[in-house]
Amino acid sequence: MNESYSNISLLFATVLGGVLAGCATPRMEPPPGGAPLITLAAHGVQTYECRAAAGATPAWAFVGPEADLFDPGGLRIGRHGAGPSWQHEDGSGFTGTVRSRMESPRPGAIPWLLLDARGNGRPGSFANVSAVQRINTVGGVAPQGGCSARTLGSKVHMAYRADYVLYVPAPVGSAPARVDLAGGGSFQ
Repeated sequence: MNESYSNISLLFATVLGGVLAGCATPRMEPPPGGAPLITLAAHGVQTYECRAAAGATPAWAFVGPEADLFDPGGLRIGRHGAGPSWQHEDGSGFTGTVRSRMESPRPGAIPWLLLDARGNGRPGSFANVSAVQRINTVGGVAPQGGCSARTLGSKVHMAYRADYVLYVPAPVGSAPARVDLAGGGSFQ
């Protein structure tokens, strides 16, 4: 009798461990020395073009994003575009260079990124942004098919959503940045 309880307990622990492992919050570390300024929701498209290098099979090539940026209250405050670039309605903005990436925990979604930011020199809300994270991505990946010699030069626009966490340099002696992720997770 004890052996059957032991087997059931072992089975329960194994199943519970698997469930908990599947619920683990993925981590994209914040930039060192950065303090979160704001988290913006982006809604838009990732554009791909059917291309082929000499002698290569045609494939979808990334062209760039086109998305509206929304503040936590749902107000549209800017645009995200090729470069990649982020532009606030007040004229301030920045471009980004990828520092690190990780696959999205959501199947069929574009990767999560950490980018270094370089301002456009205009004063305003985005003037001091030093880094940006793209997290909580949904969609946006290139199509699996449809690119062939007959469709070279054609473009597709794949819908996507993401959160962009903007960082500014942290004041000296401040606590490490903490970011809350959609779905209840957080990291510091």
